[in-house]
Amino acid sequence: MIIDAYNTTQDVRGRSDYLTGVRPGEEPPAHTPFDPRRILDRMDAAGVDMAMVCSLAQRIENDFIIGMQDAHPDRFIGFGQVMPQADDALAEIDRLAEAGIRGLKLHPSMHGYHVADHGLLDPVFRACARHGMTVLINALDDAFCAPFAIEEIAQGHPDVPTIIAHMGAVWNVPEAIIVAERRDHVYLETSATLMADVKRAYARLGGEKILMGSEWPGSDFDLERLKIAKAIPDAGDRALVEGLNIARLLRIEVDA
Repeated sequence: MIIDAYNTTQDVRGRSDYLTGVRPGEEPPAHTPFDPRRILDRMDAAGVDMAMVCSLAQRIENDFIIGMQDAHPDRFIGFGQVMPQADDALAEIDRLAEAGIRGLKLHPSMHGYHVADHGLLDPVFRACARHGMTVLINALDDAFCAPFAIEEIAQGHPDVPTIIAHMGAVWNVPEAIIVAERRDHVYLETSATLMADVKRAYARLGGEKILMGSEWPGSDFDLERLKIAKAIPDAGDRALVEGLNIARLLRIEVDA
C-alpha cells in the first residue's frame, strides 16, 4: 500500500495571494467548496492509495479536515492542528481524537512559539499520548523548530511518534538525521527535500525511519515517488518508506 505522509488542503479562499495564487491586482476567484477530486485524481495518477491531509498553518480548518476524512475514509488520513498557547488547545485535541483524527500537525514558526517550550508542548504531547496520536512538526530551516529543539521536547514523550517534516531542509538535515538515529520514536518526512538528502538519510537510518511525503499541492505525488525510487533502490526498503512505516505508526491495516 502506498501512503503519502504529508499533504495540505484548504477550503479558504479570499484576499491572500498565497492561498489563491493570483497576481497582485487580479481579482481572487469566488469561494467554491474544495473538490476532493483535485487531490484524488493526482493520487490515482501516481498510484497512491492513501494520503495524510492537514490544513495550511495560515488558517486552522479542523472541521474541514474531519469532513474530508469522513467522506473518504479509505483514501484520506486526517491530521488536526492547534495553537498550543490557545486556551482550548487540549480540549480541541480531545475533540479531534473523538472525531477519528489520527495525528496532530504543529507549525511553531507560523503560530509564534518555540518547539522546546515545555510549558506549552508537554501538555500537548501528553494529550496526544492519551489518544495514541502521532505528532508531525513542520521544520524547514527554522529557528523555532530546529531538529535538536524537537528532540528536546520529544525525548520526554517516547510514546508519541514524532515526525520531522521536510527533514529540516535545507541546512538542518544533518541534525534531523542525528535525532532520528538516536531517538527510536522520531521519523523523517521527505517533502521539499533534495534527493541527495534522502540518500544521506537512507545511508544512515535504513528504510525504517523515513516517510514519503509530497506536501501536495506544493509538489505532486508522482514527482515524490520518482525521487524516492531513485534514492532508495531496494524494493523492500522503498515499500517501508512509501507506506508501511506510516501505516504502522497510525495503526492502518495493510494486506500482506
